[in-house]
Amino acid sequence: MATLQIRIDDEEYGDIMVSEDGTWNYVFPYKSSYLKQADTLFSSLGLDTSTAIRIFLNAAIENAGIPFSVQHKTIPYQLEEAVYDSRFRRNLNGPFDQAQDAVASMLED
Repeated sequence: MATLQIRIDDEEYGDIMVSEDGTWNYVFPYKSSYLKQADTLFSSLGLDTSTAIRIFLNAAIENAGIPFSVQHKTIPYQLEEAVYDSRFRRNLNGPFDQAQDAVASMLED
């Protein structure tokens, strides 16, 4: 079984080296402050970082790719429209003196 050793580096590049004994050394371009946050997160889940990385690598192999969706988060159109309306004070109702009046306004078509 080969061993993967990861060294965290604040530089912007990474490098993989394989030694004669089959040990893989990977210089991982990642901010050390993020690693501390990851350590804290994984610890709260009962894992250490090396176990979390091993879980990710195994899931990637099983899924024949990244085991989660890589995409920009999208905002549903209705929510986007509501945010736009509130920013530009369009289609607003109120102010209301009583909560009952506000609820009644929301229920109107």
